[in-house]
Amino acid sequence: MSIPASQRIFLDNNSTTRPLDDVVDLVAEQYRTHYANPGSAHADGRQARRILEDAREQLASLLGAHPQEVIFTSGGTESINLAIQGFLSGSPGEIVLPAGEHPATLNTIRRLAPRGIKQIQLPLDAGGRIQTDGLLKQNWEHVQLATAILAHNETGVIQDIAPLVEACQKHHIPLHLDCVQAIGKIPFHFHDSGATAVSLAAHKFHGPRGVGALIVKEGARLLPQIAGGHQERGKRAGTEPVALAAGMALALATAVGEQEQRSNQTAALRDRLQKGLQELCSPTVVNGSQQHRLPNTLNISFPGLDGEALLISLDLAGISCSLGSACASGSRDPAPVLLAMGCEECVYRSAVRLSLSFLNTKEEIDAAILRISKVVNQQRS
Repeated sequence: MSIPASQRIFLDNNSTTRPLDDVVDLVAEQYRTHYANPGSAHADGRQARRILEDAREQLASLLGAHPQEVIFTSGGTESINLAIQGFLSGSPGEIVLPAGEHPATLNTIRRLAPRGIKQIQLPLDAGGRIQTDGLLKQNWEHVQLATAILAHNETGVIQDIAPLVEACQKHHIPLHLDCVQAIGKIPFHFHDSGATAVSLAAHKFHGPRGVGALIVKEGARLLPQIAGGHQERGKRAGTEPVALAAGMALALATAVGEQEQRSNQTAALRDRLQKGLQELCSPTVVNGSQQHRLPNTLNISFPGLDGEALLISLDLAGISCSLGSACASGSRDPAPVLLAMGCEECVYRSAVRLSLSFLNTKEEIDAAILRISKVVNQQRS
């Protein structure tokens, strides 16, 4: 018997988050009142343009950037594609990246392989962080771009990017950071980060789906990838999504304003969930650094079980979670990041990702512990 929707527990917030009611209301209101094309010269178009530019200025202020550095996109995947392809539009060369990056990064690089772009992967340690000696051994002569996830979508592990920033600056190489999971959850300042470009997506911090941004350092050479008009200062053609941009700005402003409170709340719930599962579902393995990770993310393995079978049973038990990146759903291959971390087969085959938000409650977490432990112990027996 299926679990009623009202009793389901959503623990897949790294995949997407529920947009805040205020955000939904604002987006709906903007669609009703400022529906004109912001590129039009008439009064309605100018009014829509003001809404769009106000959103751009707000995002820039919140993220430590200049408004002219913010390029609106359709989301994280497009932002990552635009950065990688836009910086690698020249001669053949190399791109440096940590092992186990997001499919939006890996598949974009694979598409560039026929043009002579070769990927150089930096090894990870057992905690999922870049091994510094891999950077020291890297030959940077033919490198055109470096890219890295700041906070990993599957493990929640937060990278120490300082050594990578230092290497890129030393060799005058642009650095792109995939901040899709990080922004809205942990503090971030673009100009202080040392990055040339960063990608973000509104639906990861309770904003609307279908809108994101690429922030590009002023003066950096980025070739557009969509042919069309001159929107977004010629970097991204297409009519700008005014209502979604406004919703994105509101969601980020709320996330930044409540960041400490949300982090403390979700970390406490995440730790409660982890402790409960460790007590009732032993043996378990928590994957990735527990010291350097997002406050909302728990990647946990139940050795002896099959992750896909477990996921199906958890869904039937009313638990929404995942095996890892939603962009890789349908793939039976183990998570590349867990392989890169050197996890044993019994660990990476039984891993699930439980990702919370501040909207989860203690009662939900306690119920989730009981449901998950029941499923795990039934499958083990």
